[in-house]
Amino acid sequence: MVVWNRITGKPVYNAIVWQDRRTADFCDRLKAEGTDRTILEKTGLIVDAYFSATKVRWILENLKDARQLAEKGELAFGSIDSWLIWNLTRGKLHITDVSNASRTMLYNINTLEWDKDLLKIFDIPESMLPDVRSSSDIYGYTTRQFDTEVPLAGIAGDQQAALFGQVCIEPGMVKNTYGTGCFMMMNIGSKPIESKSRLLTTIAWKIGDETCYALEGSIFIAGAVVQWLRDGLGIISKSGDVEALAAQVEDSGGVYLFPHLQVWELPTGISMPEAQW
Repeated sequence: MVVWNRITGKPVYNAIVWQDRRTADFCDRLKAEGTDRTILEKTGLIVDAYFSATKVRWILENLKDARQLAEKGELAFGSIDSWLIWNLTRGKLHITDVSNASRTMLYNINTLEWDKDLLKIFDIPESMLPDVRSSSDIYGYTTRQFDTEVPLAGIAGDQQAALFGQVCIEPGMVKNTYGTGCFMMMNIGSKPIESKSRLLTTIAWKIGDETCYALEGSIFIAGAVVQWLRDGLGIISKSGDVEALAAQVEDSGGVYLFPHLQVWELPTGISMPEAQW
């Protein structure tokens, strides 16, 4: 996710990726206070540093003058889709779609709007947030980027786009995708359903006036562990070697690897850069 200055168009801090765990302690505090239940009911999400809300709060709390500028309406927040569209339209459009909004931990998936109670919990000014649109529409056109104006006509979150792209358009259809992590998502139709097994309830997409919901189970580290075997441990020279290596033995001999490889905090000795306004 990115926070940028509306006047200069420049990010105020480096983009923070979904794997970053610097806000894990704050998430634990929300759970201890029992606030996680309210967040789950409104967003369908289990409180976790994976989502954007705590990262936005972290920037506002840790960058000099960030909160004051945000309260004056001079800062904007969005995931990469919002940042790209802002730049492609030269700042004319600050938007996202429902699938991305539903992953911020600030969007009420029942009412389909930014939730004022959640904004209060995370102490984030509503003026920072993008307008929320459907997943398929002509939102606008590129501005002075190409020889001709190009329509901007679709936005979708990563896993939701995969669900739609693999034609899981009927309730009960499921896809699994593999990359850095491993993500299972199931189409559940036009109404949100709370999971009894700690799956996430999320918005898959909205086309016209029809909103489609999904359940998701996430494993954060999948392909990333193969990269770690290559670049961290150095026991393989290329990713494809892992299959041949595993085939050399009959079984694991009772040994299991739990690949809990995530960034938990800022590296020691790294000072906080001042905001670039």
